[in-house]
Amino acid sequence: MDRATQLTNLKSETTRPEPLTCKAALETTALAATLLFAHGQTTERTVTAAERLGRALGVTVKVLPYWGELTVELDGAPVSRIVPTKPLGVDMGRVLAVMTVLDQVCHGTLPAETAQSALTSAGRLPPASTPRFTLFAAIGAASLGVIFGVLDATSLLLIAASAAIGALVRRWLSRFSNDPLIQPLCAASIAGIVAAAASRFQLSGAIALVGFCPCMVLVPGPHILNGAIDLARTRIALGIVRLAHAGVIVLLICAGGLFGFTAVGANLAIAGSSPPVPLVIDVIAAGCAVASFGTFFSMPWRLLALPIAAGMLAHAARWALISVVGTNAATGALVACMLVSVLVTPIADRLHLPFAALAFSAVVSLMPGFFLFNAATGLVELVSIGPSAPVALLTSIATNGATAFLIIMAMTFGLILPRMLFERVLPAPA
Repeated sequence: MDRATQLTNLKSETTRPEPLTCKAALETTALAATLLFAHGQTTERTVTAAERLGRALGVTVKVLPYWGELTVELDGAPVSRIVPTKPLGVDMGRVLAVMTVLDQVCHGTLPAETAQSALTSAGRLPPASTPRFTLFAAIGAASLGVIFGVLDATSLLLIAASAAIGALVRRWLSRFSNDPLIQPLCAASIAGIVAAAASRFQLSGAIALVGFCPCMVLVPGPHILNGAIDLARTRIALGIVRLAHAGVIVLLICAGGLFGFTAVGANLAIAGSSPPVPLVIDVIAAGCAVASFGTFFSMPWRLLALPIAAGMLAHAARWALISVVGTNAATGALVACMLVSVLVTPIADRLHLPFAALAFSAVVSLMPGFFLFNAATGLVELVSIGPSAPVALLTSIATNGATAFLIIMAMTFGLILPRMLFERVLPAPA
């Protein structure tokens, strides 16, 4: 071997990066787990991904997720990293970026010593722009109005304007506070105020839908699904807190909408059922609603077609079951959500997208907002009337509440059952 070759080999040996220390590997793994957990990835996939990254960095870690903190421990050593965090956000763009960095480290295409800076950059990716967020909030709310039977231009414009104003207010509030409750409360109040104004000036014949369609885009579906999945995986404490958090948001949405309506001095009546929308219009509106929720969850443009196609197919199946076969709404939602889960689960795993956000965006139009808000409206009317309330009002409240509960249970079961079966048959890569 000549001297030049020896010098080259010596130089490569001296410039070869040193392996990460256990502390650095633990910090990097904890950062990856925290970013995934905080931005909507399912708990199981967060744990699996963090453990996989730890092995690639030369350490064996154990990830313990809780509400409020994430603990990453080195196996066999009294060393751990506790990171304060709460799974409040849903950002598919950031989850995808973090998983891309993780794969690059595990495949050896990204040096381990640069992983932490790459993860930090992935966690700082901006959400969907405010113009896009606002536009799709308007489109999504109007699309839900079409699905629920609103076909006149004035009502749809009111719904779209209300949702757009609410979206702008939410983005404005996000500059001053990270409180996850104040934004949906204020946006729902705006929806109630717009509906009350439309009622006073007799601008629409579908006042109830003008009021609650903008509220529907605020429903925290991914938190409901992630909580249900945690319960199914016996992470009882985490699952209960997730569902409680989602429940509080739903209550605030109902309260905000009703408060905004009554603050103007209007009386919101329980909405009657609308005639079924033609299949083509129903499916197109469902696709627009899916695109809107994909935007809310910061899904990259190039991937939006996937949940849109799944959501349109699921809605067509539900329409056929209800309008042709004659099944009830809960059964239609169950079958549609199982279809979406079968289609979306392998895509979510292959592209490393958070399942709850991807699946919920595809089935958001099936959420029983019509029944939820009718039940809330009935309760307000019951309180105002008092003991002399008619039996029909009590029956209406019970029927709407029970129907909403059954549909939500059917959707949750339909989405998580295929998901759990896929995870058992095709586990995450080691």
